[in-house]
Amino acid sequence: MQNRFKYIVLTILSLNIFVSFAQERETDSIDAGTVNVVKPYTPKISDAFKIKETPSLNDSTTAKKKEIKYNIFSIPVASTFTPAKGKAAKVDKEKAVKLYDNYASLGVGTYTTILGEVYLNHALSSTERVGGYFSHHSSAGDIEGVNFDDNFSETGLNAHYSQKLRDYAWKVEGGFQLQSYNWYGLPVQDVNKFDVDHSFYTANFGGNINFEDAIINNGSVLYRRFGDNQDSGENRFVLKSGFDVPVSDELINTEVTFDYIGGSFDRNYYLDEELKYGNFNIGIAPSYQMNQDDLTVNLGVNLLYLNDTEASESKLFIYPNITASYRLVDELMIAYGGIEGGLIQNSYYDFAQENPFVSPTLFVAPTDQTYNASIGLRGKLSNSLSYNISGHYLADSNRALFKTNSVLGTANENYQLGNSMGVVYDDVSTFSIAGELNVDINRNFKLALKAEYFGYDTDDEAEAWNLPDIEASLFLDYQIDENWFAGANLFFVGERKDQFAIEQSFFPVGSPQTITLDSFFDVNAHVGYKINDQLSAFAKANNIANQDYQHWLNYPVQGIQFLAGATYQFDF
Repeated sequence: MQNRFKYIVLTILSLNIFVSFAQERETDSIDAGTVNVVKPYTPKISDAFKIKETPSLNDSTTAKKKEIKYNIFSIPVASTFTPAKGKAAKVDKEKAVKLYDNYASLGVGTYTTILGEVYLNHALSSTERVGGYFSHHSSAGDIEGVNFDDNFSETGLNAHYSQKLRDYAWKVEGGFQLQSYNWYGLPVQDVNKFDVDHSFYTANFGGNINFEDAIINNGSVLYRRFGDNQDSGENRFVLKSGFDVPVSDELINTEVTFDYIGGSFDRNYYLDEELKYGNFNIGIAPSYQMNQDDLTVNLGVNLLYLNDTEASESKLFIYPNITASYRLVDELMIAYGGIEGGLIQNSYYDFAQENPFVSPTLFVAPTDQTYNASIGLRGKLSNSLSYNISGHYLADSNRALFKTNSVLGTANENYQLGNSMGVVYDDVSTFSIAGELNVDINRNFKLALKAEYFGYDTDDEAEAWNLPDIEASLFLDYQIDENWFAGANLFFVGERKDQFAIEQSFFPVGSPQTITLDSFFDVNAHVGYKINDQLSAFAKANNIANQDYQHWLNYPVQGIQFLAGATYQFDF
């Protein structure tokens, strides 16, 4: 409003000045004249204007359009051409493979070998399953040059029940196993024969549970009873649980473990005195995974409390648990490494499974693996060729080593004549380099090659007893056609060192002898034919090179072996 008022005032003042000036010009003495300026007219675009009128046409010829009519005349043409109907090209479709939930296999071979397996798995409902497993493997032995019983037998039975629900899945299982072997590895075979049998039994019960989208991820429990026919017995109870702990919007994965072992032997190797052992440990292992671009790092620590129930001693262990991997060239080259550690719970059961010729007089104690440092490179050379190269350095305190027991001049047991294995403990440092190559051209051809070299350093023992310097293996599977299939595997084990000693009344007779066991390789192959969807036949050959090697001191193996049988698949 104020602006408008200003404009009005300015306008009035301007008019007053103009009027005053005009009045003064009337009294001017100069005569007024007329001046005519002549200029040619120059049109501008702005001078043009559009005619907004629609003109009218009065021409009578445009008032009505002339109507035009079109006609099509069909003329038949003689022709013998008949177009063929289109057909879709046929695509060869592979016949769907019928999968069966159960199978039974039976084979017989040389050395009176019997191999049988039965696997059962049945769905009770959409969420429940029940199943079982039975296996048997036995042989009469008949090893050349052995005058004592050298047969063996392994029979196992297992049953399980599982249920899978929306938020969790659980499984419970139990089993029983019988194993029978003989201490036939006497350094002198031409002595009076006596019973050298040794049998084991194992009973186990356990289960596991897995949760979906819960703080507790999983849990498992195992109880195992192991014993033999020499009045030895061992109990093992293991409880594990894994869960996530939220910390500042991050999840720390944590595993808690409780491990108890306790057992006894009727006597030790030298005296008729009961030998007992037992301990339990409680561990917690938190870890955090960090991902950044091509780098993945797992940071963790393993805290463990050990209590020796027999010696009434306890100790706390702290182990590193750090691993990392970095993608150098996508999937073609990945560098990885880490440093880890842990307490290895040794047991009579584990010793007997690795070496069935151990004596029932072992001292059982855990191994403190202070650290296991590793570095490696893995990746793919092509879509069908992958590789893995790694190096390891381990520091084990109180590592268990198998060593042949001494020959006792006052032997009262059938395992005291240098024909059984004992366990000694020592601090061992191990350096190894390993290489692995996998060829997977298609699902019909697979090949895997692995080799590893070891170097050992011991503190008290003269050698790292019965540990090989080289281990290598080769596996091959080939589906020849729709019916025929074949495969092969080769194992190579380098030289090992053991010791032979004779003792008389707790005193050695002469100096113990360090014996080098020769390296060996074992070549095995199999071939099979699929008769129909359910029935197939197979044949196997083991130790094809007929190598007369010793896996343990004075324990030669069977020569070349052949076995043939059939496998039948079925559903209930």
